[in-house]
Amino acid sequence: MKKIYSDFNEAVSGIKDGMTLMVGGFGLCGIPENLIKALADSRVTDLTVISNNCGVDDWGLGLLLKNKQIKKIIGSYVGENKEFERQMLAGEIEVELTPQGTLAEKIRAGGAGIPAFFTPAGVGTPIADGKEVREFNGKEYLLEESLTADFSLIRAWKADKMGNLIYNKTARNFNPMIAAAGKITIAEVEEIVETGDLDSDFIHSPGIYVQALIQGNQEKRIERRTVRQ
Repeated sequence: MKKIYSDFNEAVSGIKDGMTLMVGGFGLCGIPENLIKALADSRVTDLTVISNNCGVDDWGLGLLLKNKQIKKIIGSYVGENKEFERQMLAGEIEVELTPQGTLAEKIRAGGAGIPAFFTPAGVGTPIADGKEVREFNGKEYLLEESLTADFSLIRAWKADKMGNLIYNKTARNFNPMIAAAGKITIAEVEEIVETGDLDSDFIHSPGIYVQALIQGNQEKRIERRTVRQ
């Protein structure tokens, strides 16, 4: 059995100043929202955060931005977060923007123990500055180093007590690869079932990648609601 927390503040108590975190989600879809709120309450600071984006102004990782808890963000876009944009333009936060596919592969490679790989994405752009460029079969490729983290905070739909996870549809997004790339992975889930209750053919993340679980209710906010006139 994995460690199963009942208190979100206790779950994130091992995260200290200056650590590197990976956080699952795409926009607000599939984010570990209660773990993030607990992290905001903890006031831990000088964090390096690796995530596709940084939430919105008042939710998700946007809460950490508001508290000035993030020193550096590695992600694929700024999105519609005005505070993120303001801090970046003001030089208050270090931002490393990475093509989305490259970011996904850097995380996947980190979880697989692959230190670096070559990709054509970013050749001839500012992304290539300071990076090795090598030619294969007449085409240029960039050397990109993989990513790992001290802690990975992820969100899943169901877990069994051994930490095997199933994600719900598009909430799967970055969560499986982030689960594999953290030294310690904490999964926020909607339901925890007994070991053996999950169909092994439908498990997305094996429990070997997960060190702790916590069950909680999520608001599941919609980033931008569009309705018919």
